[in-house]
Amino acid sequence: MKCRKLKICLVDDEELIRVTISDDLRELNFDVEYFDNAEPALGFIKQTPIDVLVTDIKMPGMSGLELMKRVKTFQPNVFIILMTAFASVKSAVDAIKTGAYDYIAKPFETEELLTILERICEIKNLHGYNTEFQRHFKNVFSLDSYWGKSPHVQQVRNSIQIVGNSFSTVLIAGETGTGKELVANILHYNSSRAHKPLIKVSCAILAKEVFESELFGHEKGAFTGADKKRIGRFEDADGGTIFLDDIDDVPLEMQVKLLRVLQEGEIERVGSSKPIKIDVRVIASTKADLKELIKKGEFREDLYYRLNVFPIQLPALRNRPEDIEILLHGFLVDYYNGKEYTIDDDVIRVLKDYSWHGNTRELKNFSERISLIAPDGIITMQHIPQEIYYQHNIPLIHNQINKSLNDIVSQVERELIIAALTECCGSKNKAAEKLGVPLTTLRSKLERYNIR
Repeated sequence: MKCRKLKICLVDDEELIRVTISDDLRELNFDVEYFDNAEPALGFIKQTPIDVLVTDIKMPGMSGLELMKRVKTFQPNVFIILMTAFASVKSAVDAIKTGAYDYIAKPFETEELLTILERICEIKNLHGYNTEFQRHFKNVFSLDSYWGKSPHVQQVRNSIQIVGNSFSTVLIAGETGTGKELVANILHYNSSRAHKPLIKVSCAILAKEVFESELFGHEKGAFTGADKKRIGRFEDADGGTIFLDDIDDVPLEMQVKLLRVLQEGEIERVGSSKPIKIDVRVIASTKADLKELIKKGEFREDLYYRLNVFPIQLPALRNRPEDIEILLHGFLVDYYNGKEYTIDDDVIRVLKDYSWHGNTRELKNFSERISLIAPDGIITMQHIPQEIYYQHNIPLIHNQINKSLNDIVSQVERELIIAALTECCGSKNKAAEKLGVPLTTLRSKLERYNIR
């Protein structure tokens, strides 16, 4: 049997039963301690964590049922198997309703007990995997995974810390690519609901016709093609969190039904009038100004106030240029798989001046592109895409008043040479022709300006 070693406490007043069972289990690599009555067993369990308690129901002194109740008060996760005579099976079944895992009727073979222990092994192994899984995601989505050092970033982190472990509804606002889904992940995996599901719904891609069914589910026969019952996303998220991405794209006629879910904490499947209670934390995101949509009659004001319990505004990347170098290095570490790389100072300067309309997502795509075209890890101006470089050079002469004319001319000349080389894919001959200078002149200027 493939199973991690279980610690088992066996309690029975019949010596033959407890000796036979304990010997059989020890041969199968189980760690077994046995007792002839409940009192010493209880003392042992108080001092020693165990996985499974196997106990007879009827014993002199404290009964197995009373032992079960007491053990559950200080080791609530212990699996309890009750041994009982056939006449007391009903008592064992009743005990399962109050906390026992299973029962086994006497007389029985050790193999019958092993079957139950195998199921317990599977459950504990799955629980172990799930614990590791949750620990992994908590590390991946720690508060520090929202990268940056700017005041904007610190404000977002402070907001996450304030609302993270509450059950309050959160509305994350920000332009496309600012990291709204990342913040939703951080909120969920650092909350008390981290062991429960995080269900993500992209409201922008759901067709109006299937929106209600997707969120709330439907009964068999509710509409043409509904050949079986379907559980909706809100039911899937019961006990956990639902992330409604792009809430601004929810159809107006669906908004009133979503409002009812937030108000009443219950849903109704399509084709049913029976309300279903749910326990779901709602995190929503919007790329649009919902107040403007309210003015246009495209978003319900009452729904807005239900969603906007705790707002988190994410800054555009152009408003936090001091974070660009941190983000770039973070992305490149992943794309270079930990290998060393270097970035010219001019590259950082150009990237800080770029507007980044796609925000962090655009910078991440840029980082991946750089890792492909600069596999040696040496990142220079020749690797900067034209759309980024030329936007930078529109305001090049501004803010240069404190520099000498020679310095300004040298800077312009250097960047024009880099732009020509970039456009000509690094060909010096073509770049010299484009700039209207001899190749020898271009080479001397490349050396002078240390352009690789």
